[in-house]
Parts: sequence; structure tokens; C-alpha cells
Amino acid sequence: MQITFADSLPQSPRLLARLVEQDSLPADLPVAIVQGAEASRFSGKAAQLFEGFAELNGVVTRLALAGIGKAEGNGRAANLERAGAALAARYLTSGETQLVLDLSGSTLSADEVASVLLGLRLRCWRWDAYRTKLKDEQKKSLAEVVVAGAPEGTAAAWDVEQAIATGVEFTRELVAEPANVIFPQSFVERCQARLAGTGAEIAVLDEDEMRQLGMGALLGVAQGSVKKPKLLVIKWLGGKAGDAPTVFVGKGVTFDTGGISIKPAAGMEDMKWDMGGAGAVAGAMLALAGRKAKANVIGVCGLVENMPDGNAQRPGDVVTTMSGQTVEVINTDAEGRLVLCDAMTYAQREFAPKVMVDLATLTGAMIIALGMEHGGLFSNSDTLADKLLAAGKASGDKLWRFPLAPEYDKLIDSPIADMKNIGGRWAGSITAAQFLQRFVEDGVEWAHLDIAGMVWADKPGATWDKGATGYGVRLIDRFVRENCEK
Repeated sequence: MQITFADSLPQSPRLLARLVEQDSLPADLPVAIVQGAEASRFSGKAAQLFEGFAELNGVVTRLALAGIGKAEGNGRAANLERAGAALAARYLTSGETQLVLDLSGSTLSADEVASVLLGLRLRCWRWDAYRTKLKDEQKKSLAEVVVAGAPEGTAAAWDVEQAIATGVEFTRELVAEPANVIFPQSFVERCQARLAGTGAEIAVLDEDEMRQLGMGALLGVAQGSVKKPKLLVIKWLGGKAGDAPTVFVGKGVTFDTGGISIKPAAGMEDMKWDMGGAGAVAGAMLALAGRKAKANVIGVCGLVENMPDGNAQRPGDVVTTMSGQTVEVINTDAEGRLVLCDAMTYAQREFAPKVMVDLATLTGAMIIALGMEHGGLFSNSDTLADKLLAAGKASGDKLWRFPLAPEYDKLIDSPIADMKNIGGRWAGSITAAQFLQRFVEDGVEWAHLDIAGMVWADKPGATWDKGATGYGVRLIDRFVRENCEK
């Protein structure tokens, strides 16, 4: 989606859009549009649309009104994004190739206009790479948005939000691709290509290097697949030299059959998005590099495929993690925590962070608890938890906090090893977090985000179509923006 800025309206636009505050139709609208909007009960509520036709400068123009809600109150940025997204959803396949957004007379600030454009661009994203027989009316037609009469500073504000949109779109791309296209090696290659020239540094550990480091848990998950595991490290060092970095660790199981503890066949195709945590980290790193964030941030992605061949890990196996702790593998489908624990140990020992946050599509129990509305948050620090909750609320990538406690911790004690990789039936998301907490080193503020219900949507949302949502990118960016940049 190309977005450009103009000082005045183009000659004879085919599609013209205006933004309308709630209960405040602009006085300069054509009478037919005003009466039509009123008859349609259009009041300017957030994301409400009205479309009509009017003769402007001797040419019949398609005129759209998009409601942005009330000027005052909470959720202003979200309402503006929803207005932009509503325009995108309505006109993406309309046959129109250009939308002109008329801001003449608007009182919106530069940042508010950028919010509208962010919602518009995010809602325009759709993954059609493998759809070869779309009818003309199903094909994307809208290719350009011209913003006329924007306030001073809008282009600069959009440069920042555009970087965020690029990161979200990259995450969506990684999550949407099938597992025969995105696997550990190709995930790395895709990141190398997209981050080239941004100033970010990329390092990759292969299977032999991870074995030398003692990553027995991560490698145990990968041993049933012909696709070799990788540990991807993306560094963005835009802060002060020597400042401890903030580290984000992503679970990157590019396909999860469950291994020997194989999943039911129904719905297994969805497990291509079990790398959504790593996808979020990769997209966030692209966004931070794109907007030149003034912070030291490192993304670590543990990339594996979990398959059930003759060399696959068995239930009952004991593996030794990089930390030296041993794990009895009771269920090979509880593999994400085995990948994360070694990636977290590596991140702490290599980069000595003060703050570490992991993101993972970790447990089905989280979907039962929260559905597709919030990601789960677990943390050893109230301060860090509060910062993440605030970032989630501000960005729209919402979180809900769950407890950690010794009473849950004992559920993963093993009779033959230091721990088991699952507890019993109850509190499955909590025992998974308790498992990860055992790999957090002294002095490190840590949070675990279980985003199992958030990376994929079966129906359109505020700023996404059905499919990959890009969840996590805006959360990470907002957290960095508010807590790491100086």
C-alpha cells in the first residue's frame, strides 16, 4: 500500500474520503450526502461508514464518510485506527485503485492522522501468494492512498508508524506461510533478506554449535525432523554503548505435530503458526530497526520443527538443558518450553540482560482461559508486569496477568530428573510458566507471554483480516518506546 501526501486535492478524484467526529457532520458536505447520512443513521461512531455520490467540480465522485468517534475520552488512537481500517475493508476489493483522504478543515493532529493511516494500511494486508483463481471482484484493487491537507509533521509521524506497519506485516507473512515454505533455515533466510541494510546485526547458531553449548532440550525437540534447528539472534544496538540490552525470546516451532505424543489430525494444519512468538520477535526487530529506536534490543528465536519419525524424542526421555538442569519429557507435545528454556539460558549468558521477555504460542489451556481476546502474562516482577500491561493496552495487543507460586511449581517435580516438562491436567498454562521460571537467572526481570490465542484469527478483527494478526509486534514496540528509549 503506497501512501503519499499532497497539499491540495487531486483533480477529479474517483473516491474521496472524509473523517467525521461523532455527532458532527461537516457543514461543507453536499446536501445529498448530509441527508443520506442522516437517513442512514450515520452519526460518526468509530468505524461507522457511509457512502454516497456527489457532483464535485462537474464530476460525479464517490464520497465516503468514516466515523472517528468522540474527540474526547479513552481509546482515541484505537478509534482512529478503526476508522482507517473500515475504509480499507470497504474499498480494498472495490475496483478503486486510489483513495483520496481529504483532511482540509480537520482538527486532527499529525499523530492522530498517522493512527488513521496505520489502521488503513494494516487492514489492507492480505496474503494472496497461493490464490491463483480469484475472480476480479475478489482481487485487491486499492493500491494508493493520497492524503490531502494533512497537518504539519504528519509525514514524519507516519514514518514511525510505517515502520511499525512493516514489522507487523512481516510477522503476518511469516505466520501465514505454510510449513513447507517456512522452516528453520528459510525463516532465517527470510529475516536476513528483510533486515539487510537496516543496521541490525544477525547471527545464527547451527545444530553443531548448539550441541557444543549443551542445548539438549531444544535439540531433543528437533531430532525427529529432517529440517535442522537454528538459533537466530537479531541485534539492534541503537542505545548507549555498554547499556544492558532488553532481550525478547521467541518460540519458533515452524510446525508442531506433537511429536510421538501426536496431535489429533483435525486442525493440525493450524500448527504452522506455532512459530508465532518467533515471528513476533522478528517483526518487532524489523520495526525497531526501521524507526531507528534509541535502545539496545536483542531478539532470540529458537527455531525447530517437531516431527514423529524413528529418531524422534520419546515420552520418558531425559534431556540435559544448557543450564545444566535435567528434564524428564513426559509429553513431546509440550515442546515449546523445551525450546524456550535453552534459548533463554543462551540469551542470559551471552547478553546479560536486566530484562527478558519471552513470547510463545505455548498452551491450549491459555486459549481456554482467555479465548482470542488477551495474551497471558506471567512475571517475576510486578514492575515489569505493569509496564507490559500498560504497553498492551496502549498498543491494542492486550494482556492479562496470571499467578506464579510455589504451590504450582511442585506439580512439575520429577522423580528421576530435576523437573518434568508438564504438570497434571490443571493449571496447564501456569505450570508451563513455572517451568520456564526455573531457567531465569538471578537478578533478571522476566516475563512470559503465552500468546496461543492471539497470532491467528478465524474472523476479521479491527485492523486485520482472517488469518495472521501480527500480534506482539506493536506490544514490543510500545514497551521499548516507553521503557527503553532515552
